[in-house]
Amino acid sequence: MIKRLTKHGNSLAFVIDRPILELLKIDADTPLEFSTDGQVLIISPVRDGERKEEFEKALEEGNCRYGEMLKRFAE
Repeated sequence: MIKRLTKHGNSLAFVIDRPILELLKIDADTPLEFSTDGQVLIISPVRDGERKEEFEKALEEGNCRYGEMLKRFAE
């Protein structure tokens, strides 16, 4: 999907279409995080911190349990 910015006073706005908002479960009250890798703008909804901690814990456990095997596969 290609979009253009919209003039909004002295600024520019990015309008997100309703189907995308519904897909990502974003509404007017959802905080969004803006980041970049230097070439690409990344917009992500800020999710519950507890959920992120659970994911990171599961990732760490997976790395501890399968890390060596995954390293061997990568070689």
